[in-house]
Amino acid sequence: MIRKIIIGVAMLTIISTGLRADEGMWLPLLLREMNEPQMKKLGMKMSAEDVYSINKGSLKDAVVSFGGGCTGGVVSAQGLLLTNHHCGHGRIQALSTPEKNYLEDGFWAKSLSEELPSQGLFVTFIVRIEEVTQAVLAGVTAGAPEKERQSAIDKNLETVRGQVQKESWQSAFIRPFYEGNRYFLFVTETFNDIRFVGAPPESIGNFGDDTDNWVWPRHTGDFSVFRIYADKNNRPAAYSADNVPYRPKHFLPISLGGIKEGDFSLTYGFPGRTNLYLPASAVEMQVNVLNPIRTGIRDQILGIIGAAMRADAEVKLQYTSKQAGISNAWKKWIGETQGLKRVNGLEQKRRMEAEFKRRVAANAALNAKYGQILPELDRLYAELTPLGIHRDHFNESTRQIELFRLASMVDGALRFKETQGAEAAQKRSAQFIGAMKNYYKDYRVEVDRQLFELLIGIYFDKVPAAYQPQYAIDLYNKHGRSAAKLTETIYASTMLSSPNNGLALLETNWDKGLEELQNDPALKLYREIINTGNDKIMRPATEIQERITPLQRAYMQALIDVFPEKKMAPDANSTLRVSYGKVMGYRPRDAVRYEPMTYLDGVMEKYKPGDYEFDVPEKLRSLYAAKDYGQYADNGRMPVCFISTSHTTGGNSGSPTFDARGNLVGLLFDGAWEGVVSDYYFSDEINRSIIVDARYILFVIDKFGGAGHLVNEMKLVPGKGKR
Repeated sequence: MIRKIIIGVAMLTIISTGLRADEGMWLPLLLREMNEPQMKKLGMKMSAEDVYSINKGSLKDAVVSFGGGCTGGVVSAQGLLLTNHHCGHGRIQALSTPEKNYLEDGFWAKSLSEELPSQGLFVTFIVRIEEVTQAVLAGVTAGAPEKERQSAIDKNLETVRGQVQKESWQSAFIRPFYEGNRYFLFVTETFNDIRFVGAPPESIGNFGDDTDNWVWPRHTGDFSVFRIYADKNNRPAAYSADNVPYRPKHFLPISLGGIKEGDFSLTYGFPGRTNLYLPASAVEMQVNVLNPIRTGIRDQILGIIGAAMRADAEVKLQYTSKQAGISNAWKKWIGETQGLKRVNGLEQKRRMEAEFKRRVAANAALNAKYGQILPELDRLYAELTPLGIHRDHFNESTRQIELFRLASMVDGALRFKETQGAEAAQKRSAQFIGAMKNYYKDYRVEVDRQLFELLIGIYFDKVPAAYQPQYAIDLYNKHGRSAAKLTETIYASTMLSSPNNGLALLETNWDKGLEELQNDPALKLYREIINTGNDKIMRPATEIQERITPLQRAYMQALIDVFPEKKMAPDANSTLRVSYGKVMGYRPRDAVRYEPMTYLDGVMEKYKPGDYEFDVPEKLRSLYAAKDYGQYADNGRMPVCFISTSHTTGGNSGSPTFDARGNLVGLLFDGAWEGVVSDYYFSDEINRSIIVDARYILFVIDKFGGAGHLVNEMKLVPGKGKR
């Protein structure tokens, strides 16, 4: 009996401490009821009302979704906006030319008139959040078939959206939370006139590039500056020369005092996706089985692109965004696998599941309701795993072939013509042609040929023949099962590898061009491979996932019911969230301890003249040599970055990070490699969010960039007892 009690207490300890103070990306609407006491205990000096309010200006009114994939913060009464350099990278690249290379040289607008319109860029504010669970799930029968359930929910969603009280220029959307057990409504304002104001050169904004990505210690000034414009009524409007800087409900004061180890920190942003409540079987499949497939293929892709970028400056400009996107996921997946092993995450999850089963078995009502959930989930993930292996080989070997992406554009136009008619297709022709032109702008056939040879070889080698189209098998056999020979034939005969061929045809005569291109050998190979893969791999995998979905929803509710002592944050889903923790160093491995702050000294230690990752601008070296840091120094040293235990993920890039009083102390831009497994399993032992220090941002803008007029727009809060 004593032994049973001891085991029970031990298990309870595991469970109750499984959700750490730092864990979770919380809905700001619910902070007062779920988090405020704990946040105060950790050191927060402001109130939940200061973080989120619909009655007064609050931090939420200065936080935006930037371009739909990042976060930004408003830092002046004139709509000045800070986000990461890598978030603005695509826009900066699009505005750059070989003559005016803003990526390489940086850019600082000296006045409003010099700020550059960024076509297609938008930011979105959250006006308010409301729970609408009861209305959305009204009439939904427990245990109903999934399609019937979703049909009822869709009707309810339409009704709720139609009843939303909002202004004519505002929008609204509803998202499921807790795997569809709860629903929340978001009323938004989206501004489409966003102008580029300034950014340091890549040698600061992307210092360390791929080598330092996901790595601590970090020394990157990862920031860029934009401005939100509105009409004269301060409302969203399309770009116009008559628009004026936006006047926010609240803008962020910036601390000159910075932050130190042990201090409370809060991060506010739009995290993309986490999967914290998956069973251990699912995490093992994703992290230990599938991640090595993805990383192995991308490692080879990056080798080809990296060599081409180092050999040619023009290729570097064209491929820098592509390389960053491929590399970012590659390195993250590696970190997930290593991190899961480092903290014994799977074993911890299995212990939690053992306690879950014990509690369920001990309660007749819970057992009747939830007793078979975990065994069935485990069975389905075992069924999904082999298909997942084929799926990832298929996806990674075909989706990175640029010729296939061009083929998909033509295929899309042909399908549109087939379904909508020739007249409708003709009306959309400019749109299709524009998309292809834009893609060719950053396309090099000599790089793509190498990628095609590599990836088509992987496809035929790793995707089982049963999942390949007979046309492709015959074609490969015809070329002696040689990827090199097949590549030579395809690129010698396709019209899609140069804008002077296929694109020129479409521009000259749209209908005739489409007719000729539909027999293009690259398009035919693309169609056969993709259609067969979708039919034999993707569709069956999706069907299994659809059987998993209702079980995962039930499991989520079961966790809430079975562990009532735990407060559980919903998984991230690209909606506005708050995470919090402390500034803290960590031990990545035996006998190694990382400090939580980095300084400009470390930039100079990494300096490699002429190296595109670690070169340092001459002016920055001069400022360092003179210790000319102005008001931004900390005891004679220039802070660059710091780390926090706050729980964040992709989409949090650019998220404002605050001190205990709500002053901006930095912009989050990355996570430490050892802790990226926090998308699946959180451990405050190794989870660290990486943040560029606001003082370094101000220093670079003012002392390096000579754009002190931008700093003069901001509200700077003096440091108390500067260290």
